[in-house]
Amino acid sequence: MEFGQQIVSRVQEIQDTELKESGVRLLMKRDDLIHEHISGNKWRKLKYNLREAVEQNHHTLLTFGGAYSNHIAATAFTAHKAGLSSIGVIRGEDDASNPTLKFSREHGMHLYFVSREDYRRKNEDKFIDDLEEQFGQFFLVPEGGANGLGVRGCAEILPEIEEAFDVVCCAAGTGTTLAGLALTLKENQTLLGFPALKGGEFLLDEIDRLMVESRLRPPSTVNHLLITDYHFGGYAKLKPELLEFINGFQERTGIPLDPVYTGKMMFGMYDMIRNGTFENETTILAIHTGGLQGWQGMKHRGLV
Repeated sequence: MEFGQQIVSRVQEIQDTELKESGVRLLMKRDDLIHEHISGNKWRKLKYNLREAVEQNHHTLLTFGGAYSNHIAATAFTAHKAGLSSIGVIRGEDDASNPTLKFSREHGMHLYFVSREDYRRKNEDKFIDDLEEQFGQFFLVPEGGANGLGVRGCAEILPEIEEAFDVVCCAAGTGTTLAGLALTLKENQTLLGFPALKGGEFLLDEIDRLMVESRLRPPSTVNHLLITDYHFGGYAKLKPELLEFINGFQERTGIPLDPVYTGKMMFGMYDMIRNGTFENETTILAIHTGGLQGWQGMKHRGLV
C-alpha cells in the first residue's frame, strides 16, 4: 500500500433487527477496513502529512500521544513503511508490557516519555524548540494528526460515497475528521459529532480552526452539531452497558466496534433512533473510523 494511491473504502448497509421497526435506514462507511494497522481516519490524517514530510525532505516524523494511542501506533507503522524514522512523545511513564508501546517500538519508533505537566506544553514553541535541540530536525505531526493536512485527508471521505444520505454520524477525538466531513457536507445534510471526551463542547472552536487551517473552505455555512451525552466518562472508561452494546452489535451485524470512539458513537446513535430523534425514512451514514487497536489497551488495563 502506497500513500500516493487513492483507497476507497466500501459503504455497507446495516441489516440489524434492532432497527427493523425504526423507520431509519443505516449505512456505514467501513474505513476500518482500509488497513490492518493504519486503520480508518489514521490513514486519512497521516496521508498528506507524510506526503508533505517527504516533499520537504524530512527523514523523521515526531508526534504526540498517550500510552495507548491509536495515532502513536499508526504513525510508527506508517513511518517504518515509508523508510522514515519516528519519535513518539508519550504522556506518562514507560511500561514494557504495554502492547501499543511494544508495537510502536517494534516498528522503529523512539519513545520519549514526559510528565503530564510537560505534555500540556506540547504546543508551545519553547517545548518544540527543546525537542529539536535534543532530537534534531523533524516533521511535526500534531497529536491525532490534528492539522490542516489531516483535515484534507478526511475531506475525501464523503466525496467517495455514491449513496444518498441525510445525516452523517462520526466519533470525535481531536475534531479533525469532523472538520473534513463538515467541509464536504451538502446543504441539505446534517453532521453529528460524538465526542469521546467529557466536556467535548470545546471541539466546536477546534473544528472551526481546523477547517480554516485546511484552506479548503470557510466554516460559516457548515451544519454540524455535537452530541455530548455519550462519552461514558472519557477515553479509558468502559461501562457494562457500552460493552454489552458493542458485543451485541457485532453478533447481529458481524462488524467490530472499538470501545473508545465508534462504540460510543453507535451507542448514542441507536439511543437517539429509539427516542425518535430522526424522522421516518431518514438515511443515516455512520463513519467507522477504525481504532480497533484500542481493545489492546482495554485488555492490558484489565477493563475487558
